[in-house]
Amino acid sequence: MPLLPSPTLAERFVNARAASDALFDIVKADFLYERPIRERHRIVFYIGHLEAFDRNLFDQRLFDLPSADPRLDRLFAFGIDPVNGALPADTPADWPSLDEIRDYARDARTRIDAQLASLDLPPGVANHNAATQLLNVAIEHRLMHVETLSYMFHQLPFEQKHAPDSTHALPDSPGTATPSTVQVPAGRTELGMTAGRGVFGWDNEFGEEQIDVPAFEIDRFMVTNGAFLEFIKDGGYADKTWWTDQNWAWKEAEGIAHPVFWTRSEEGWRLRTMFDEIALPLAWPVYASHAEASAFARWRGAQLPSEAQWQRAAHGACPGQGDNFDFRNWNPVAVDATPDSASTWGVEGLYGNGWEWTSTIFGPLPGFKAFPFYEGYSANFFDGKHYAMKGGSARTAGCMLRPTFRNWFHAHYPYVYAGFRCVR
Repeated sequence: MPLLPSPTLAERFVNARAASDALFDIVKADFLYERPIRERHRIVFYIGHLEAFDRNLFDQRLFDLPSADPRLDRLFAFGIDPVNGALPADTPADWPSLDEIRDYARDARTRIDAQLASLDLPPGVANHNAATQLLNVAIEHRLMHVETLSYMFHQLPFEQKHAPDSTHALPDSPGTATPSTVQVPAGRTELGMTAGRGVFGWDNEFGEEQIDVPAFEIDRFMVTNGAFLEFIKDGGYADKTWWTDQNWAWKEAEGIAHPVFWTRSEEGWRLRTMFDEIALPLAWPVYASHAEASAFARWRGAQLPSEAQWQRAAHGACPGQGDNFDFRNWNPVAVDATPDSASTWGVEGLYGNGWEWTSTIFGPLPGFKAFPFYEGYSANFFDGKHYAMKGGSARTAGCMLRPTFRNWFHAHYPYVYAGFRCVR
């Protein structure tokens, strides 16, 4: 079969819009003013934000986009949720009507498209070209929100959502692999990249750093629900031995006794998926906060890998056609379902199926320079409280499954599609 030509940047921009539009369609109209996760904005904010971000980004950088409504431009400008620990306190009445928000979004799109049609876009994804850089920022920013909105909508009650006719589920696997570890020899790994490569990346991806990594042992697969269940059965959530003082205080204050996607019934443990509740799939990766992952690792006599260890373990791995990413599935699959994309050392499932926590505090690489048009994208989170994550989930766009991409979340944020593996 001949290879299809890669889509142009303009086509990718349109496709990203289609992905976000389809996701918003899942939520029934009566519930678009809900706040499924207390730390995040109400859903209606994001309907306006995605278009406001594009307008604000392109205006005076690619072309003139005079503001149709400066008040709404400001209201929807910043999609990063509070980082100071304060929870939003707004009410639905504080927001414009849905019709007003949609009119604003439609107008922004129409005016952007009129300008894009006449813009001479060069091929490729060069980071040093202003037009391609800004288009890539707009595309990936929207696709990041498609993922974050997915786990937000995951927290909505089932009756507030429309289940799509098809979830495009990948073939499931019961999982037959025995948990095992892989020896990774000592060697040098590389974090980040130089601008000289001429490819797109976010500001935190630039600043190439070479790190010598001693030999270590790492789990071949991500930790499964079944393995994490043993930690619970052993009283892991009730034993302070496995938790740092800060993580224990958080767990106790929030009354956390299991991963956020798990529920317990008379029949036993169950998993709350996007559209249904099912018996806990023991072979799927467990999704847990960094605090919970760290406690499990200590219980096992291990620790989470550093970012450099993860990168070294992933040497030679690349996303495969059968891997679980790029919105192909609403759910994880068994951790041993994708052996064809193993790393040089035999580590499996590194891209897709679940982000992977590391023990590395998220911070700048050497020579870091914030994007002048989005200064707070990374720098606002260099606060010692967020941890670097690698890999990707089923709801991560394929363009972001590159080795240099760095994700991050707070240690006490349990909602993201993130799992982990242990090192020794």
